[in-house]
Amino acid sequence: MEKKTHSTTIQIPSGINFEVDKNTVIIKGSKGELKRSFLNPRIIISKVNNLVSIKCEENIKFSQSDKMYINTYRAHIINMFNGVSNGYSAKLKICAGHFPMNVSVDGTNFVIKNFLGEKVPRKISILNSVKVQVQGDEILVNGIDKEAVGQTAAKIEQLTRITNKDRRIFQDGCYIIQKPGD
Repeated sequence: MEKKTHSTTIQIPSGINFEVDKNTVIIKGSKGELKRSFLNPRIIISKVNNLVSIKCEENIKFSQSDKMYINTYRAHIINMFNGVSNGYSAKLKICAGHFPMNVSVDGTNFVIKNFLGEKVPRKISILNSVKVQVQGDEILVNGIDKEAVGQTAAKIEQLTRITNKDRRIFQDGCYIIQKPGD
């Protein structure tokens, strides 16, 4: 009986340097450098000529979860290629109907003051690789790591989450209007 194997290859775009060190992938491009560890010991990532090869280890029975991991790793590496060459950005809209909010970036913290008349400001810390700007009634989140940009935008949206009030009336907050990659 012949064993099923699954592998895939990705073309490395021009101007991007790709390296593999054990289970860590290092990608360098014009916007910066990204590192990511892939921890599944059954999956092997290697560089062959100008291609990235992702395949299952030899001499083991191939399973459906191996195929899932291979396709997930492929998507992560493609996102890393896009990030170091083009970057990612997310956009949020500031909506303040009842109380005027004061939204600002203070060093590595994102601060919202006077949200629904609260005296204590709401804060979150911004991830290292992400840059946040406030322009009028919009918040721009930029970076080269798609997951970090999306996570920061989601944290900002969750910062203004309203509980115990009718959301049809209290629509104040910061809402994502453009996700990274759109």
